[in-house]
Amino acid sequence: MTTKSFTTDGRTIEVSNANKVLFPDIGLTEGQLAEYYAQVAGTMLPHLRGRPLSMQRFPKGIGERGFYAKEMPDYFPEWIDHVDVDVLETGEVQPQVVCNDAATLIYLVDQACITPHTWLSRRPHLNQPDKLIFDLDPPRSFETAREAARSLRTLLDELELPAYLMTTGSRGLHIGIPLDSQAGFDAVRAFAVELAEALARRAPDKLTTETRKNARRGRLFLDYLRNSYAQTSVPPYAVRARPGAPVATPIRWEELDDPELTSSRYTVANVLNKIAREGDPWADFHERGCSLTAVRARLGALR
Repeated sequence: MTTKSFTTDGRTIEVSNANKVLFPDIGLTEGQLAEYYAQVAGTMLPHLRGRPLSMQRFPKGIGERGFYAKEMPDYFPEWIDHVDVDVLETGEVQPQVVCNDAATLIYLVDQACITPHTWLSRRPHLNQPDKLIFDLDPPRSFETAREAARSLRTLLDELELPAYLMTTGSRGLHIGIPLDSQAGFDAVRAFAVELAEALARRAPDKLTTETRKNARRGRLFLDYLRNSYAQTSVPPYAVRARPGAPVATPIRWEELDDPELTSSRYTVANVLNKIAREGDPWADFHERGCSLTAVRARLGALR
């Protein structure tokens, strides 16, 4: 067992099993994954700070089944930040990790966490999201997600809402809309449903809001379901537990026209070069938080 040390944020974090292979197809080790997160932390952390997260952990690598851990174990060091959240199903209060620094990111890798999944809200407003997410997961080819993203952006432009685009590192695309944290989850989810239904009416042969898979008939589901209390989404620059170590990567809208674009185009092997060349397309996301009050009236006028 080989240990690899990282010194950051005034702490030394030891990845105790650095040679353990997490991605057998490319030989990527736990130490190399920690190195990636150490390098991307400066760009990634603004998308993590203040948010409760769930840890997707793979103690034996992605070749075997992993699991999600929401509650922060009591053996985590005291310097790891956390927030107590209400568990609606049980009425209990549960501590969840909040990742505010690179040291925490690296420590999570030492716990075999490949992908952190974050809430859509931040403390102190855990009941009021600061972003809305649509997950465009194509039923067949990536081209379907590409077309849906273009259509959704057109609608958001009409509503004067900013739209941010990201490959998920899995199969499709996420579109994020920054909010001002004034509306609660119920109101945001209701708006997301209205938005999805308005878009589906424009292309009923291609898009649907039908949650039942057997009723979609090959159409792309405009997935608004993440917009609820305690639901999570993959944050920008998180590594996915899939062959090749793809990374959820913010992209410019012009890149959607690139015929070589796929959801898994960017990986731990090339995404840092992309960031060095182009910066973070989501860097100003939280500076553009929108109120839904005026937007609801504009959406109603489009019907």
